[in-house]
Amino acid sequence: MTARLADIAAQAGVSEATVSRVLNGKPGVATATRESVLAALDVLGYERPVRLRRRSAGLVGLITPELENPIFPALAQVIGQALTRQGYTPVLATQTPGGSTEDELTEMLVDRGVSGIIFVSGLHADTSADMQRYEQLRAQGVPFVLVDGFSPKVRAPFISPDDRAAMRLAVTHLVSLGHRRIGLAVGPKRFVPVLRKIEGFRATMREQLALTSEETEELIQHSLYTLEGGQAATTALIGRGCTAVVCASDMMALGAIRAARQLGKDVPREVSVVGFDDSPLIAFTDPPLTTIRKPVPSMGQAAVRTLLEEIGGTPAPHSEFVFMPELVVRGSTASGPAPGPLGKPLGETGRNSGSHARP
Repeated sequence: MTARLADIAAQAGVSEATVSRVLNGKPGVATATRESVLAALDVLGYERPVRLRRRSAGLVGLITPELENPIFPALAQVIGQALTRQGYTPVLATQTPGGSTEDELTEMLVDRGVSGIIFVSGLHADTSADMQRYEQLRAQGVPFVLVDGFSPKVRAPFISPDDRAAMRLAVTHLVSLGHRRIGLAVGPKRFVPVLRKIEGFRATMREQLALTSEETEELIQHSLYTLEGGQAATTALIGRGCTAVVCASDMMALGAIRAARQLGKDVPREVSVVGFDDSPLIAFTDPPLTTIRKPVPSMGQAAVRTLLEEIGGTPAPHSEFVFMPELVVRGSTASGPAPGPLGKPLGETGRNSGSHARP
């Protein structure tokens, strides 16, 4: 014990008696001196006595739909670190197929007395869901912030990427490479981010290629936000003559690359693929994925800052904070095929040519 006191005293630049007074919670020590001793404990790797440990400012719940898609752990990490820096303890609650629902997780967090909740890609993004659940939560006095998705029926702050701008970036990039038949692989139609991506896709295809909504419609394929979903959607889009596919997630984009290869097509020489998210490790795929980078750090920090303002009694405006995504060009996109007769890529005789059939 004496040796430990001496080490701490030397590190803090105070006497051993002062260290003893701090560790035993005795009065008569200046605040700055007390902080120096506590900092010395941390530097030397000693645990602070229980009574001297910083009390948590409270628990904050974070509800995510899953953790298999690497973008959700990335967002959870940013939010968790930001909460910890502010003295809060994050509690991660994840939905799983056949497991707890969002409502059950919310009830569990409320029962544990959380100071607030951050919902990521929750039911607030589903246009078919009943938004009354969020009004009930507000009536219970629990502050919350909603990430990815928007509903005018919910009085709360929303944090979103600009999905329309994301599609504009992706399509403009592919058009600049010479692609004219560009497909969009997205999730189910009932989700707000999907509807916004479709709006952005249609608008940009109209501006860049003069396509009508009807002409663009057959270039949109709904599927699941999974590797298998991206594979199925891309198989269909390549079958319709697409030489490039924009995907609503990086996981779908990996499925798109698999689909192209199973159809005997090289990525990016014959089919270009663009993802969405810029998930961790996605730069190391084969080929490295061109994608739209979701502004995860700024979105996560904004979600925490906004929630803490709600908790502190100075609520943020009940509106949507929209963050601009960024195009990251890597190796999965390249120049489009040279046009053949009637503007079709060389080697194609028609949209449903046998070369595009399922193997």
